[in-house]
Amino acid sequence: MRKKYVFIVLYLLLVLAGCSQNESNDSEMALIKKTDPKPVLIDKKTKGNVDVAADIKKEITSYKELYDVAVVKGTEDTLVVYKVKHLQRFHMKKIEKKIKGMLEKKFPDEKFTVSSDYKIFLEAIKLKEKMEKPDYSEEEANKRLKEIIKLKKEMA
Repeated sequence: MRKKYVFIVLYLLLVLAGCSQNESNDSEMALIKKTDPKPVLIDKKTKGNVDVAADIKKEITSYKELYDVAVVKGTEDTLVVYKVKHLQRFHMKKIEKKIKGMLEKKFPDEKFTVSSDYKIFLEAIKLKEKMEKPDYSEEEANKRLKEIIKLKKEMA
């Protein structure tokens, strides 16, 4: 009889634990699953920036070698980070060169930093989450974007 109550209590605990909704940030799972973030705009005053960032994301997403893309458009620089499918990891340099060439050809007015590094991708997702907070200013976001780009250049 006692075993029956123990099993009932364990079953209820298991059900309650399984039903709990854990609202996690994208950055916590960004390296494991596909997050597919919307383009991040630091300078939101210019309407054209929305279209340019969306076009950049659309162009990059069309590559079959990639499965997740994040675009951060700052006032001066545009950061494009992506994840490469597992079997395409041997061709990463070629993919990066192809993407950078296409971006410079289609968007000659933009200054691009392109990366397939997971750390840079994670930092871009964290910046996106910070930008969603109303007290995070454009100046702070631009400064953080420049730090991420500097980090990317140091890693290369």
